[in-house]
Amino acid sequence: MITAGVDVGSLTGKALIMKDNEILGWSLISTGPDSSETAKEAMDIALKEAKVSFDDIDYIVSTGYGRVVVPFSDKNITEITCHAKGAYWFFPTVHLILDMGGQDCKAIRCDGRGKVTNFAMNDKCAAGAGRSMEIMAELLDTPLAEMGAHSLDIKDKLALLSSTCVVFARSEVLGYLHEGVHKNDILAGACEALADRVSTLLKRVGIEGDFVISGGIAKNIGVVKKVEEKVGLKANICFEPQIVGALGAACFAREILEKKGGKDNHHKT
Repeated sequence: MITAGVDVGSLTGKALIMKDNEILGWSLISTGPDSSETAKEAMDIALKEAKVSFDDIDYIVSTGYGRVVVPFSDKNITEITCHAKGAYWFFPTVHLILDMGGQDCKAIRCDGRGKVTNFAMNDKCAAGAGRSMEIMAELLDTPLAEMGAHSLDIKDKLALLSSTCVVFARSEVLGYLHEGVHKNDILAGACEALADRVSTLLKRVGIEGDFVISGGIAKNIGVVKKVEEKVGLKANICFEPQIVGALGAACFAREILEKKGGKDNHHKT
């Protein structure tokens, strides 16, 4: 039984191919202006890596903001549900998930089978999402991938960012730069501010049980450590935290197909 999950987010598109319960291949690309084309491109790359053809796939589930425009999916499911399912596949004892994408952040509580029981979401302000880190990276002329490590190497003291708005925080950063504050200290302040906001979401759903962080921000060790300090839990992070939603979608595809008793590849018609 071969199934696929496709996750079209605001900044990245992901596809993942599974055979039974094994990952055969996956892809991660930037989202283009046409979400359906992003889905096709992500799927083509994943198929190539998995060494299977599109006709070999029995069922496809799409998720993410662009899930409804994926032209070849058999069903679409919300990203919150799929992230919980994917996190449970990687870490079966998980009960608390933080998914931090480019444009939003979700705190998710699930039961012992990966089913969502509660969630809180910030999708109104970039200050509580990965986009704020991109803005800081540009301001401080630091590669996004290096921000976390630099933030842990404080030269004097953490430069506190008091504003809850990324626009005003930008002014604070420029002020620090004019004062000669080392950029590592400013990066530490940026990670602290983001961790403050997401920990508030986590508290709303209840901080207890095994904890997973997914999404691109999970690659920022500075933010991860700050969040861990604030919630008092060690975060579990899989080998590629940006494919968790696509994996969850592929798992749902398998479960749906099993209930149907086998093959149901009507996406080919």
